[in-house]
Amino acid sequence: MSASDEDLERLAEAAGIAVRWEDAMGQSHIVSPDVLRRMLAEFGLDADTPAGVAESLAYLARVERSQPSPLRTAEQGQAFELPWPGNEAEMPFRIEFEGTGQGCDGIARRSASGAFVVPGIDRPGYHTLLIGEGSCTIAVAPRRCFTVCDALHRNDVRIWALGAQLYSLRRESAAIQSGFGDFTALGSLAERAAQQGAAAVAVSPVHAMFSADPWRYSPYAPSSRLFLNVLCIDPAAMFGTQALAAVSARGLDRELSRLESLDLIDWPAAAQAKLGILRALFDDFPRNVDAKAYEDFQAFQRQGGAPLEAHARFEAIHAWRVAETGLRAGWRHWPEAFQSATSAEVDRFAQHHRREVTFHAFLQWLAARGLAGAQSAARAAGMPIGLISDLAVGTDPSGSHAWTRQEEVLARLSPGAPPDIFNPKGQDWGLTAFSPRALRARGYRAFIELLRASLAHAGGVRIDHALGLARMWLVPEGASPAEGAYVSYPFQDLMRLIALESWRYRAIVVGENLGTVPEGFNARIEGAGMLGMNVLWFTREGHGAGAPFRQPQHWSPCALATTTTHDLPTVAGWWQGTDIRWRERLGLLAEHSNGAAEMDARIQDRARLWQDLGLAGLAAANAPVPDRAPVASILGFLAATPAPLMLVPLEDLLALEEQPNLPGTVDAHPNWRRRLPVSVESLFSRPDVADRAAVLDRARRAP
Repeated sequence: MSASDEDLERLAEAAGIAVRWEDAMGQSHIVSPDVLRRMLAEFGLDADTPAGVAESLAYLARVERSQPSPLRTAEQGQAFELPWPGNEAEMPFRIEFEGTGQGCDGIARRSASGAFVVPGIDRPGYHTLLIGEGSCTIAVAPRRCFTVCDALHRNDVRIWALGAQLYSLRRESAAIQSGFGDFTALGSLAERAAQQGAAAVAVSPVHAMFSADPWRYSPYAPSSRLFLNVLCIDPAAMFGTQALAAVSARGLDRELSRLESLDLIDWPAAAQAKLGILRALFDDFPRNVDAKAYEDFQAFQRQGGAPLEAHARFEAIHAWRVAETGLRAGWRHWPEAFQSATSAEVDRFAQHHRREVTFHAFLQWLAARGLAGAQSAARAAGMPIGLISDLAVGTDPSGSHAWTRQEEVLARLSPGAPPDIFNPKGQDWGLTAFSPRALRARGYRAFIELLRASLAHAGGVRIDHALGLARMWLVPEGASPAEGAYVSYPFQDLMRLIALESWRYRAIVVGENLGTVPEGFNARIEGAGMLGMNVLWFTREGHGAGAPFRQPQHWSPCALATTTTHDLPTVAGWWQGTDIRWRERLGLLAEHSNGAAEMDARIQDRARLWQDLGLAGLAAANAPVPDRAPVASILGFLAATPAPLMLVPLEDLLALEEQPNLPGTVDAHPNWRRRLPVSVESLFSRPDVADRAAVLDRARRAP
């Protein structure tokens, strides 16, 4: 290795980029110099020449010494270190407690490391530390997150929840049928699930999408995670008969009936119809609401502040560009004057199109009130948790968040996953990720507001790809998924902020920890009170076809238990091999594999699961393996685990074969389009569904 290569690697490591990594098979890899240079360039560091590398190394060392983060985290009651220049042995300080007008004084003493040691603070919150001529925020976090036991005020809790793809829900009693589920349907589902004993409903992401581009509808590739998907609004929830009149005035009765009859959502047509209704209602706004509702809207605008205004501007400009050019391209393809959210041209546009910008704020208001109503309905029905929101791992690089926060995201590095057993080519999710350096430099503002947006109307949050709290596999734009590298993130700080916000909102936290897990990660989130996820298909004693499934009593009491996820086969689909047939048809099988071999392995796994159900007392001894999936027995198997929370996807409660999403596909598989075959009103009227729900409730209530 040349001296220049050594310096390049040293710079990468200083920037938090891992030069070496180990895959799921235990094979070691070294990141190529070209990939390192491309990633460092996105970090704003020159690595093209030896002189550039040396200058970048000096810059990082200088920043580390002179520019500490304006926010530091600490654990409740524990002393913490504060890097500080100079050589004073001690220094007086004052802590001003958040929101109280009170404070305390003390003396910080320098440790052997050169930093000041500040005594522990017993009061959680975002407090101000005044020391010398400087100040910073100290986020003092409880030692762990708010938990299921905290929510139910007792220990040894074993509850269950439904998992729902919001768009899939049907509602018989809807005044307006729009061809996909809405927030009112979600509230109705929660009420009925509560009657069956469910403690929560975990819902697919409801982040803001692109109103002017309804062809982008994956809930995991949103425009912004700070705002909501306005297509989930039920117009009748706020406007009642006025909404019905808008449908008639727009001549949409027949079109809405057609859309509602479809098994697969026609997103472009359904979005056009829904937005047409909402536009008609806005045309009469605020004349069509009472004074209290209009005051609520104005308060919502004030509380939303600059972020809401910026998102509304993005939506208005994007709609204008689509109408002008017919092209749905995002902001990076707009005229240069519009590529900065703070440009004078954007300000002028907002002034000249104020009514249009207000329309998009109006939509966010309706969406927020709709989601809040669903959570209120869940809690009023007796759910101790209610909704569990889903925080996607990133946003579309052409969307609102990337436009408004360009200095906070790595727009040309996409989160993904390295090659592994299940995805031998690796994954590039085509999203943006936060810059870890920008997070620290800006006092974690972006992360905190993201948590608050996710918890505003929920009793819990599932953090998608929680492994990214410690390290993220990032892929340079245009590279293959295998040509990426792991980038480290400030895990301890992020976990403390999660714990602090979870207690402020009294909301549980689930971390999706599937994939190549860093050593010690699961133990650390367990210690922090974050539930991991144990999925039936992966919770086995060993590897390969025929490996035993872990018996219920041996599952972790510190992780959520579930049959499957939106990216994996349903119970019925796994049993029948539906996922294998899809992957074979679309050329997604692993190299050197074929459908017949995978189906043979699945038959072995199916026999093994049937045998393990028998060992657990949930299947008759020596009975032949059934042709159809024994869904109730499999649900009973998971219900018998010590997991504090069991999650049952609606697809499994209904014994459906098709899964919501097939990774590695876009249009070849109907991702994010399937609707349920029954309405939320009739769901538990089906004897098979009622029986499965009863199995869950009995098993989860048992001591």
